[in-house]
This record gives sequence, structure tokens and C-alpha cells, in this order.
Amino acid sequence: MDILKKIQDHREYEEELKWEGTFAEYLELLRERPYLAQSAHSRVYNMVKSAGVEEAHDHKRYKFFDDDIYGLDEAMEKLVEEYFHPAARRLDVRKRILLLMGPVSGGKSTLVNLLKRGLEEYTHTDEGAVFAIKGCPMHEDPLHLIPSHLRKDFQDEYGIRVEGSLSPLNTMRVETEYGGRIEDVLVERIFFSEDKRTGIGTFSPSDPKSQDIADLTGSIDFSTIAQFGSESDPRAYRFDGELNKANRGMMEFQEMLKCDEKFLWHLLSLTQEGNFKAGRFALISADELIVAHTNEAEYRSFIANKKNEALHSRMIVMPVPYNLKVSQEERIYEKMIRESDIRDVHIAPHTLRVAAMFTILTRLKESKKASIDVLKKMRLYDGEILEGFSDVDVEELKKEHGDEGMSGIDPRYVINRISSTIIKKELTSINALDVLRSLKDGLGSHASISSEDKERYLDFISLARKEYDEIAKKEVQKAFVYSYEESAVTLMDNYLDNVEAYCNKAKLRDPLTGEELNPDERLMRSIEEQIGVSENAKKAFREEILIRISAYARKGKKFDYQSHERLREAIQKKLFADLKDVVKITTSTKTPDEQQLKKINEVVATLVDEHGYNSSSANELLKYVGSLLNR
Repeated sequence: MDILKKIQDHREYEEELKWEGTFAEYLELLRERPYLAQSAHSRVYNMVKSAGVEEAHDHKRYKFFDDDIYGLDEAMEKLVEEYFHPAARRLDVRKRILLLMGPVSGGKSTLVNLLKRGLEEYTHTDEGAVFAIKGCPMHEDPLHLIPSHLRKDFQDEYGIRVEGSLSPLNTMRVETEYGGRIEDVLVERIFFSEDKRTGIGTFSPSDPKSQDIADLTGSIDFSTIAQFGSESDPRAYRFDGELNKANRGMMEFQEMLKCDEKFLWHLLSLTQEGNFKAGRFALISADELIVAHTNEAEYRSFIANKKNEALHSRMIVMPVPYNLKVSQEERIYEKMIRESDIRDVHIAPHTLRVAAMFTILTRLKESKKASIDVLKKMRLYDGEILEGFSDVDVEELKKEHGDEGMSGIDPRYVINRISSTIIKKELTSINALDVLRSLKDGLGSHASISSEDKERYLDFISLARKEYDEIAKKEVQKAFVYSYEESAVTLMDNYLDNVEAYCNKAKLRDPLTGEELNPDERLMRSIEEQIGVSENAKKAFREEILIRISAYARKGKKFDYQSHERLREAIQKKLFADLKDVVKITTSTKTPDEQQLKKINEVVATLVDEHGYNSSSANELLKYVGSLLNR
């Protein structure tokens, strides 16, 4: 009954939001809230901006896209800053069709659907409220009622610029229903809805021989001609084309570049002049954002045709590449799995990350810099801090190839291969090796992959496998550490005591014998070597640690195990190195003794309780790591 209550509450909420009044009363609303008269482009921009903007360095992140578009912050920033924002300010780009160009399954349709759903919700808010002439099939802007010769006076008084002419139907209605008294014309609040064809339209081309231009611009209702006496009577016309219904909002033009030319020419007038031709009427004004999407091959073919130059000049092309960040690709897979029927299957930790590594590698271009290989590039793009590289280097890498991210493996392929593995083998749990194996098996049957690319992709699967090997070893080694934090802290404290004595040229006192000892150089180097600190650099590294401790002390803060990232990494690696033989023996013994069995059970419990495995995937991980360490 809870869902029924929510449905009822929503219905009552919509009833409360409804408003109806005369044009004179609507003008009073505008005095108080002039933003109600915003254009379609302005409404979209304000909707995106209202969700929040986060500024970092030289970039902006628009939170509107966060839950659906992953890893494309820069592309979304460009879309908002170079199209929506200037269009909202009535600059010339509002007279252009927005063409989203990118590879298959790259997020173009997701982006358009996000804008549609966003507009539906935004028109239920005070800031996004839309008002239209009541009874108008095109939801016409009430300000079109103001005669042309009075619009400058209206702008001076209200600060609102009026564009567009009153439609033929409403021109007739003003005379026949209201006796020419525009102040009495009824105005109502409307809510965008794609399902109800209000403010949002979608046009998809079909067979050119059977599709009619009426799908876009409406058509004559022949059943009413006898009643109204003429085809040119607007009452005998159905204003139900997608361009009519999308007025005040947005229209998605699917597969626009595959469409017959006669459909595209209507868009020229609409984008440039804000009107289109329908039936035997004067030009009909429309205020709407037109969004189309295509892939790169179709776009190249389109611009190669000289006949398309006029339409091409009226387009703003926005690239929507594949995501190039491993962590964001993981989120894409998680979302796709949540929305599928395989969401109940246990997916072992790091499985999707390893799949994402392979996918991202297929999308990256080789750098011209000798010091950067694709693995380093992948890590830098994902925000990892690598010694010797800065944010400036990352920006330079991104500028090397303008088309990076426009090719490679798409997310659907990965999810299809995961699904195929689960269904064929009736698995209830999968790990990274299962997925890599399935990705490899599927390359041969992938129609669009050339033999050259296939060889490269097989190399990338090997690279992803090596990355997983390291992840798996660390995971097991960490689980083997008894009281891991405690062991790490003890080792660090010991290291810091020795570093302090070394830097101060002092001695250490043995806690048992009281004997004075020199700093343990062997211990310090065994830790520092884990992170590549050379013999020549050891003194500077140790002094830097002491400076950090002093800085913490001055601020009244305690220097602990988490306070120095590189030192923490060194301590972890040292602990893991010391435990390697224990792990190897315990995981590879076919008939473990009681002590070994207890240790294995403890490790499995740790993997299950703290690392997200189930018992099956934890045991598989242990066996695999045992085999790696015994090679």
C-alpha cells in the first residue's frame, strides 16, 4: 500500500502546482518572477546548473550528470560551457542543432534521456515552471499574444524580450473565442512529459518511402474539412508533429544523418529563424532545443557530401568519447549489472576493475613520450599519483591525440561477455580470471574488430592479467597479516626510532639489555628499498620524515601510520615481503596440517568479512595466489 500512497501523494502534489489564469494575471506573475519567461535553451542550462557546480583547478564538474554519465566531466563541461550557456544567453549557437558524436555505447542516448527526464522534473519546480496558452496543442508561449508594435514597450517595462509570432490557430482563437481581448486569453501551467507529448519529442526515421513529413510538422484532419470548409483553416489541422509537440522544450532527432533530405531541410528554418512551415499557413514559431546523435563514420560520410553543407553549418558537433578512467568504467559496469538479471550473482572484488583496465587500454593511444607507456597513461588518467609526473603532464597527454576515446571496446561488449559466462556455465560466483577468459574468447567473434586490433587486444588482456596477479597477491598477503594495523604500527615505530637516531647522530638503547646500539641500517634500508629510495636519496628521505613529524607536533597532531603515504606503502610492502614464504607454504599444501588449516580458515574469514569475497571466491583466490607464488 506504500506505493499507492506515494502515487496518491504525487497526484495531489501535481494538483497543488497547477495554475490557471488570464493573460493579464500571468503578466502580474512575470512582474514578480521574470525568469518564468526563459527560453528552452535557458531552461536546460539553468536545470543543469541548479544541480550544482564543483570547481577544481581550471575545470568545472556539473553534478547534474554524476549519477548517469561516468568519466566524461571534461566533455560535459564543454557541452555546457560551449553550447548550453551561450545558447541560454541568446548567442548565435542557439540557432544550431546540437549533434552528439561518439562511438557506440558511449553514452549519447543516456545523455539525451538524462536531459529529457531532467526537464520533466525541472518543470515541476518553481525555477523551471512553464506557462502556455490554454488549449494550444503546441503549448505556445503566452507572450506571443503581445502585438509586434508593442514588444519594445513591453521589454522596457518588464525587461523581457519577446521572440516569435502567434500561431495561426491561436490567432484565430483570440478573435473567435476572446473577441480580440488578449488580456482575457486563458493561460495555464504545463509540465513536460515525453509520454504525454508535452514539451519533449522524439523523431526516429523509418522507411523513407512510407514516412511522411507530417510526423514532424503535423497534418490536415480531412474529417473536419466539411465542418470548417477549407484546408487552410487552422482548426482543420492537427498540430501533432514532433516539432509541434516539442515546442518550449527539446526534441531528440534519432539517427538524423540517416534521414531523408526533405526532413532535414525543415530543420534549417527552425534552427536559423525559429520557425518552420506546416500546411497552408504562415511560418509557425517554435522555441526548442534539437538534439541529434550519430557515430563518427556516419558523420564523416555526411560532411563529405557537398549537398549537406547548409545543414552542417547549422550544427554544433559535440564529441562524446568513451570514458578513459578505470574507476569510472567500473561504475558503468556496476550500473549495468544493477539494471540486469545477473545482479544476484556474486562478483568477486577487483573483477570489474580488471575488466575495466582491459577496456580502457583498448581506448588509449600510444604517447609520443618515451617515458610513458599505456599502463602509466591509464594510471595517470585515473588520478593515480606517479613519481615524476604532475597534473600538467596529464593535461599534455590529453592534448596529444584529439580523437582519443573515440575507438576501442564498448561497455556493452564487456557486460555481454560477463553475462555469457554466467549463463553458459550456470555460475553463482565469478572472478577476474573468468571475465578475462571470456573477453579473450569473444574477440574472435566480434565482427567489428580487425585482426590487427585483435592482436593488440590480446596483449592488453595479458597486461590486465599481470595487474590482477599483483592485486591478488597483495589481497592475500594483507589478509595473512595477523592484526595488520598493529604489526604495521610496530614496524613503523621501530623504523622511526632508528631514523631519529640516524638523523640526530645518536644511539638507541636495547629495551631488554639496556645496551647502546647504532641505528639499524639494515632495517631502514629493507623498508626504504620497497618504494625505490636509493642509497644516495636515503638521507633526504629520512630527514623529510623527521620534518613531517615536527610539523605534526607543532600543530598538536599525532604522526601515525596513515600520516605519510609513501612510508605507509613501504611498511605494507615490507610486511608482505616478510610473509611471502608463509603464504606460499600455506596456500600450496594439498594436505595442510591443523595449524595451516586454521590459518587458511582465518584468511578466508578475513577475505569474506573485510574484503567482500564469499567463501567460494575467497578459496579460489587463495589457490590462485598459491600457484603464483610457487612459480
